[in-house]
Amino acid sequence: MSPRPSPLLGVFASAVAVSALLATASCSGEGGGSQASDAAASPLAARTSAPAPTRTSAPPRLTQAGAQAALITEDDLEGNWNQVKGAAAWGDTLLIGKVDVAQFITAKADAADCQRLLDALYDDDLLGKPAGASALTGFEQGDSRLLHQVAAYNRVRLSAALAWLKTLPAKCDQFTATDAKGGKRTVQVTSATVPKQGDARQGLHVTVQGTANGEPATLTLDVAAVRVGSDAITVTAGGLAGGAHDSLEPAVRKGAQRLKDVQAGKTPAAGPGRAG
Repeated sequence: MSPRPSPLLGVFASAVAVSALLATASCSGEGGGSQASDAAASPLAARTSAPAPTRTSAPPRLTQAGAQAALITEDDLEGNWNQVKGAAAWGDTLLIGKVDVAQFITAKADAADCQRLLDALYDDDLLGKPAGASALTGFEQGDSRLLHQVAAYNRVRLSAALAWLKTLPAKCDQFTATDAKGGKRTVQVTSATVPKQGDARQGLHVTVQGTANGEPATLTLDVAAVRVGSDAITVTAGGLAGGAHDSLEPAVRKGAQRLKDVQAGKTPAAGPGRAG
């Protein structure tokens, strides 16, 4: 008969087996945790979990050559406009006058805005002084004139100037200005449509009734200003023969596109040319 195993020996063997199992599980758990931690800390995981920030570069500043290239030509206009020299010296004397402040009974501060408008139209700086390059060109058709300007501006001041123009039809809807000889002129300002070009735009229709060379005369001007980034174009068209809104619209469309092309480093396309 074989001897029975000792109870103490069986208990000891069981304890050893349990210890071995616990040690194996512990090692397995530690290995898995280490691998997960290593994966989370991997540089590749960090690169794929967060998208790289996009970089945007500001458009180059408008140069003098660029401003000149952005000017429209005769071929960009409808009608028989002829490009002329000396447009920078233009300035209709009907625009020279002192606003009658007494007429602004309840809003005398508006008189300063109306005076600023007359002065700006005469001096061709409706959007204020440029902060960089600028260029202008002029065209004539009978007794009418069309002036196109391109310039770089301070972005904040440019936006403020456009906002100011928007207020003028309400502030300066009709007022009186006096010339150096005491002659009275009646000025009317209304809003005008502008082709949807650029980032922001504003249009005005201005009439000045007075005398020229001793005869009754009415100066009519259509004005448009369009912001393209930090640059802008201004088109003023009209004269004693009346407004020239039909010519102003293509000038604005083509002028805005030429400025965009220059900003993009492209050479502006030539106009369609004149028929026959």
